[in-house]
Amino acid sequence: MIMTKARSSNTVQLALAAMCTALTVVATMIVRVPAVGTGGYINLGDAAVLLTAWFLGGWYGAAAAGLGSALADVFAGYALYAPGTFVIKFLMALVAWQMVRERSRQNWYWYLLAAVLAEVIMVGGYFLYESTLLRFSWGAAASVPGNGVQGVTGLALALLLNEVLGRVPAVQQWKDTNHHV
Repeated sequence: MIMTKARSSNTVQLALAAMCTALTVVATMIVRVPAVGTGGYINLGDAAVLLTAWFLGGWYGAAAAGLGSALADVFAGYALYAPGTFVIKFLMALVAWQMVRERSRQNWYWYLLAAVLAEVIMVGGYFLYESTLLRFSWGAAASVPGNGVQGVTGLALALLLNEVLGRVPAVQQWKDTNHHV
């Protein structure tokens, strides 16, 4: 059976989304530093979320980032956080992709701005999720510093890896042809 170009492209996008989902799970679980006073942990998953947004982009990238992060919560014993994590990381990736998709991907400024905005969504999103849906009230504020550290770490690592990987010709070509998706 010969696949049409559109169907072939969707198949590739789906396969890459599955790989990015797995990468996000691994990045989130491989290094976990306990956050003081919250019972949570600081991880490298935000770097994978941002890279997934920038390299895969669109709905596939947002879904992969959200699903990978939520699965990591389930596997790590934080299933209560999985629904909130899915929404928060999905929004992070969607916003980070939107910020750079129409702009010059050679300009690091847009990546920095996109990463900062995405991390603000993460910190604020978890505060809202914990304070309202999990009913931690103002106790949720205890997680803000740890989430801030995670955000800055993820942002720095994502920007560094984006710069390094962006110099690989095949990666640059992929980003150039698929950022409008």
